[in-house]
Amino acid sequence: MNDKSEPASASMKNAEPRSIKDFGILFAKGFCMGAADVVPGVSGGTMALVLGIYEQLLLAIRTLDWRFVRLLAAFQVRRALGGIPLAFLISLFAGILAAIFTLAKTLSWLLNNHPVGIWSFFFGLILSSALLVARRIDTWQTGTYAGLSLSAVAAYGLVGIVPLTTPESWLFLFLCGAVAICAMVLPGISGSFILVLLGKYQTILNAVHQFDLMTLVVFGAGAGTGLVLFVRLLNWLLMRYHTITLACLTGLMIGSLRKIWPWKTAVTDEGAHQVINVLPQALNVEFGLAVGLALAGMLAVAALQWLASRGKGDAV
Repeated sequence: MNDKSEPASASMKNAEPRSIKDFGILFAKGFCMGAADVVPGVSGGTMALVLGIYEQLLLAIRTLDWRFVRLLAAFQVRRALGGIPLAFLISLFAGILAAIFTLAKTLSWLLNNHPVGIWSFFFGLILSSALLVARRIDTWQTGTYAGLSLSAVAAYGLVGIVPLTTPESWLFLFLCGAVAICAMVLPGISGSFILVLLGKYQTILNAVHQFDLMTLVVFGAGAGTGLVLFVRLLNWLLMRYHTITLACLTGLMIGSLRKIWPWKTAVTDEGAHQVINVLPQALNVEFGLAVGLALAGMLAVAALQWLASRGKGDAV
């Protein structure tokens, strides 16, 4: 991690794409992040960690500061854009948006029609990702174990909350964007699941399908505001408390496995409907396919990590 006195823009120089191949690789990584963000229970931040661009992404977003806003407000566009890794951000977010607009309908169909298979794949992916990040923690001390345990318990409790009924106002939609984007940045906490809790997942999914620009603009404005503010805090934590922060991120991923456990059943308790995790009922073909898909998810993480680290070393 770069020294805190070094400007974020300077530390991002090497991350800027310099060729069509570099643009393509960043676009593909963004596409993987966007695909993960569409699924409730899976975090794009997890994919960023696996792909080796997590801290680069935080540093890049950190350059969108008040100086950038002041220069834009003064119509000094060239100076404003000169201080940010524009090519890096455009390549990555183009991939994220492409995944959201092309895969939202397909993933929604898969979750409705083949839930065990799709959840099994993502279960293997998140489990392998948590182990991968844990391996990057150099020193395991009392604080490290405490951070991992507390964050795992917190994530486990959060993903078990029954979704709420919430307001339909534009202001609340703006706030939903701000909160959800913070979760999307955190590995293990799904922004899509936060939207489910806030009762706005289907609203945003429908807006994407129907190109409801007003809804998307309000939500996007909230997401942009939350992203710029929250990333600065997270980046500060990684700079000052890198090991403990990585332990907490690992715990978040472990705790989130509760949400993506493949076998579930719906129950009614005192008039409230909720979904609980259950054990597989039989060792049949579906069980074998689920195990195979979970292993495929784990292998996918290993393959992505290998591709991301070729010639570049670890990025986290």
